[in-house]
Amino acid sequence: MAPGPLPDAPLERIRHNLVGLRMPRALEALDTVVQQLERGQIGAIEAIGTLLAEEFTVREGRRIKAALQMARLAAIKTIGGFDFSFQPSLGRNRIMALAALDFIGRHEVAHLIGQSGTGKSHLAIALGVEAVRAGRSVYFSPLADILDSLAQAEREGRLRERIRYLCRASLLIVDEIGCLAVGSAAGNLFFQLVNARYERGAMILTSNRGFSEWGEVFGDPVVATALLDRLLHHAVVVQIEGSSYRMRQHAGLLPQTPRPSPAAAVDPAPPRPAAQGRRRIAARDALAGPRPKPLQYVTQRRPGHAKRPPTIRRAR
Repeated sequence: MAPGPLPDAPLERIRHNLVGLRMPRALEALDTVVQQLERGQIGAIEAIGTLLAEEFTVREGRRIKAALQMARLAAIKTIGGFDFSFQPSLGRNRIMALAALDFIGRHEVAHLIGQSGTGKSHLAIALGVEAVRAGRSVYFSPLADILDSLAQAEREGRLRERIRYLCRASLLIVDEIGCLAVGSAAGNLFFQLVNARYERGAMILTSNRGFSEWGEVFGDPVVATALLDRLLHHAVVVQIEGSSYRMRQHAGLLPQTPRPSPAAAVDPAPPRPAAQGRRRIAARDALAGPRPKPLQYVTQRRPGHAKRPPTIRRAR
């Protein structure tokens, strides 16, 4: 038997309490839930659960929106929106393992390495979104912006304060490492940030340059070595090999870079020294042009005359 209508007084008290608790979504859903309860469609426990779920959904949406703004994510990307079929070299399981966010709790560094357009930034942002939804604090920034802020803080005498601020987030995402070469002074500033977060906070780094090129990127091989010493100690490296997703419709306009076949991956045997020397001499002669004929010693003797010393003339 369905319960009868609830008296107005208890409903008014419920409305008053919901207003006092600042639960506007639950207040909006109250009448609908009460009608379902009166018709016997749901029980009392289900009615309470429905009201709380409605309010929680709205609050969680507001929290995520505010956290995403605080994270300074350039755009909202998701793992579901990534086209793994376009990058077959990238294992989906590896990305889903990162999306479990265990590396954040272990204060590890995830490196996403690949050419421009292969989806590094998309995946980095998507992992940042997953972290925000899980209640983790996130901060996203291109490397150039981080270095500019650190340099300005150093000029103003508040570098430590700025580094402490960048260490607050559970996950720091640094995008576009290698797109622009930075000087050794900027490399030193980045090292101070990395050293401050080492084994204290997780990071995601995206780069289009291999680790062997970081000496050129940061303007100092010593600084690059010190950076990699900390960034690779507890690290997950994901190499993305493929074409640019953004340029997939204009691939014919780009210069084609031949990919080595498995056979070409093996270094060919070096040429024999004799053949190599002949090729070097031929190339030298081609650049120098025609050479004069060598000088020869010619002995001339006239009949009836004494022997004379040899004279030098050019051979014809």
